[in-house]
Amino acid sequence: MPDHDISAARREITNALLTALDRRHEVLDAIVEAENTQAAVDAVAALLETSHQSAEAVIGLSFDRLTKSSRRKIAAQLEDLNSQLSFTVGERPAASGETLTLRPFDESDRDIFEARTADMHTAGDGSGAPAGGLDDEISAALGRVSSEDAAWFVALEGPAKVGMVFGELLDGEVNVRIWIHPEHRKKGLGTAALRKCRSEMAAYFPAVPMVVRAPGATP
Repeated sequence: MPDHDISAARREITNALLTALDRRHEVLDAIVEAENTQAAVDAVAALLETSHQSAEAVIGLSFDRLTKSSRRKIAAQLEDLNSQLSFTVGERPAASGETLTLRPFDESDRDIFEARTADMHTAGDGSGAPAGGLDDEISAALGRVSSEDAAWFVALEGPAKVGMVFGELLDGEVNVRIWIHPEHRKKGLGTAALRKCRSEMAAYFPAVPMVVRAPGATP
């Protein structure tokens, strides 16, 4: 994940913690009224108008963080993070990964792969070779997927295809590349796709190390 998205996520969490401490009575009521942990996270996220990741951090607060001294430290951390960043998580809403989904690539996804190839001009297998014909590339990719040597996914933001995630098994490692359509960049979708693909790749390639590469990098 890019450093700026890590810092932005930290800032959102820190801000949520500080807000939760200021509104501790409301937060406690929401937690006590919740049926289970997930319901409590949902309630806190709605109450504080924050992400579920931040709400989970609030749920995990220990009592020693309620002291005035701890609250001052959290406030200082938030001020420091604010000074480092010029944008908010709200300006890169997809970075949390809560709205992006991945599904396996199939032949109906020729359109998004064609857009990727026109943008990158390289083969989809990550070799760095010039792109071949789309039909040949897709046929070869589906063959590798069938042989469990690759896993390709389409990144979706709602119904829109916004990018692709490529996983290629090579020399005992899964080389992962993430491509986001130019029209959908600068929103944190690459970070979201990276978050989502970790579990997907682990399911396809259990116990195999995952190496994330820049889109144009060769293994």
